[in-house]
Amino acid sequence: MASSAAAASSSSEEAVKAAKVLMVGAGGIGCELLKTLALSGFRDIHIIDLDTIEVSNLNRQFLFRQSHVGQSKAHVARDAVLKFRPNINITSYHANVKDAQFNVDFFKQFNVVLNGLDNLDARRHVNRLCLAAEVPLVESGTTGFLGQVTVHVKGKTECYECQPKPVPKSYPVCTITSTPSKFVHCIVWAKDLLFAKLFGDKNQDNDLNVRSNESGTSKSDVFERNADEDLEQYARRIYDHVFGYNIEVALENEETWKNRRRPNPIYIHGTLPEEAIWQNGSSRDCNNQQQEPSAMVSLGLRNPQEIWNLADNSRVFLEALRLFFEKREKEIGNLIFDKDDQLAVEFVTAAANIRASSFGIPLHSLFEAKGVAGNIVHAVATTNAIIAGLIVIEAIKVLQGDYKRYRMTYCLEHPSRKMLLMPVEPFEPNKSCYVCSETPLLLEVNTKTTKLREVIDKIIKSKLGMNLPLVMIGSTLVFEDGDGLEEDEAANYALNLEKILAELPAPVINGTKITVEDFQQEFSCSINIKHRDEFDAEKEPDGMVLSGWSAPVEKQVTSNGGNQSVASSSGTDYPDGIVEDMSTKPGMKRKLDEILESKENCDASSSAQVVEDDDDDDIVMLDEDPKLAKKKRLQ
Repeated sequence: MASSAAAASSSSEEAVKAAKVLMVGAGGIGCELLKTLALSGFRDIHIIDLDTIEVSNLNRQFLFRQSHVGQSKAHVARDAVLKFRPNINITSYHANVKDAQFNVDFFKQFNVVLNGLDNLDARRHVNRLCLAAEVPLVESGTTGFLGQVTVHVKGKTECYECQPKPVPKSYPVCTITSTPSKFVHCIVWAKDLLFAKLFGDKNQDNDLNVRSNESGTSKSDVFERNADEDLEQYARRIYDHVFGYNIEVALENEETWKNRRRPNPIYIHGTLPEEAIWQNGSSRDCNNQQQEPSAMVSLGLRNPQEIWNLADNSRVFLEALRLFFEKREKEIGNLIFDKDDQLAVEFVTAAANIRASSFGIPLHSLFEAKGVAGNIVHAVATTNAIIAGLIVIEAIKVLQGDYKRYRMTYCLEHPSRKMLLMPVEPFEPNKSCYVCSETPLLLEVNTKTTKLREVIDKIIKSKLGMNLPLVMIGSTLVFEDGDGLEEDEAANYALNLEKILAELPAPVINGTKITVEDFQQEFSCSINIKHRDEFDAEKEPDGMVLSGWSAPVEKQVTSNGGNQSVASSSGTDYPDGIVEDMSTKPGMKRKLDEILESKENCDASSSAQVVEDDDDDDIVMLDEDPKLAKKKRLQ
């Protein structure tokens, strides 16, 4: 028996030494994983990461130091590990895993791929490349004290996309613009509408009312600043327009407020005295030119966990707007909200609180508002270390080809039956998965009014995650994306994009079958078309419905049409990847609804799923019924 154990140990050691491993992601999990791989005897490791190091990473991504801020995560992680393991080979790529160089042939050179990603789009891309290259994939994710490791091997276990991914709540634009009832509605309004309108792309669609209430004016957009307009006057005008005039316009619709609390218009002179407006922040401006401008610093506000009153929020709003125009004028027109941008967070917090005050919604501190706007739940370094160790354990099993011992392991916050780590056997492939089982999808769409461009943008690229799609109807190629196209081909495909489905060279009607391929991912699927005349504008904002796919997280969108939905900013993405609630995973060898029947399951009835955000600190937690139908387990 001892000799058998020694032989197994020797075999494992040889497999590790000979293995060529690809790591994708060098963040919270990635740092721990690279260290653990190096200390476990792996000698040939490749690592891909697009990100650069930020100050907020330093509390848990221990391979990085203050001096590394702004540098490539992949390169710095490599250099840090080689200092204590100089005899191994680590190849780093500061690049996007979706770049063309990382194709199927690139993936085929590896024995196993280890994911430490933090966004759904990249995860799906890697999953498809691993399936095409027939390389085992070990997935992982953490959020707070929760974590998971799953193994995906083509033909033996389910792929990453076999199970649907929960979608966060989305809100109709009319709720965000006219009838907010929760603080998150105010945050979405302040971040995605007001901030974007004032500081973002001026050509982007926006649902804010831009019509001026000034009589006799020819201005079509109140947000445009007059050439001779003083900045203080402009700031007051914007304040009065969005918090006063727009509320009065909304109140004119009596039907809207029959069963709702009526909001109160807020004007600057009713909130701040004249002298306070003019002196706002002027005596406490940022003297240090190297310091990032901050309305809190200018106004002497020190505690981010303090809830400001209406007057303080108004002062912060005016001061933040002034600082953007005076200190960061060159950035205006290109800004996108970033939770690590202090001035942006201050502006959004103040704007959301003023709007909340108008609608009778409780105010929040900057600390709380930043958590909602930036979707922050702080990561725990210990959880990352545990998950990294479990990844290496599963990777060794994969290298040994011992698929019967593969385990999906979940890290719990509180013990359940005296267990903090819950191992369960992987599931078999889902026979209805459109990715690994090639099951056709069903698209309900109005073929007489919908353009091909809408199907490609909303369905093929957004929902199916294809980067460079090719669309065929029968044997007719109607669209192809990518470089290398002849000029006349590209022009022809561009014309097809603007055609109604039923008017394409090969008409798309009820019962038509469309074939969609992405050669970069070496992935294809079929879509059966079902004609439908009408769609619910609020429940089906895309104007079409796709069935049989694993839904990704909705992007936050706004539109002047008023018929689209805005994804909840209260949804949070995982700091270091996705963590699924194991109680929603049916059909495990050990029935989890029995294992977790006691309260010790630590409220693990929340399911989480990653959103398209590359920041390590974001997570999304979604409530979901843990009592789902049973699914076959891997035999």
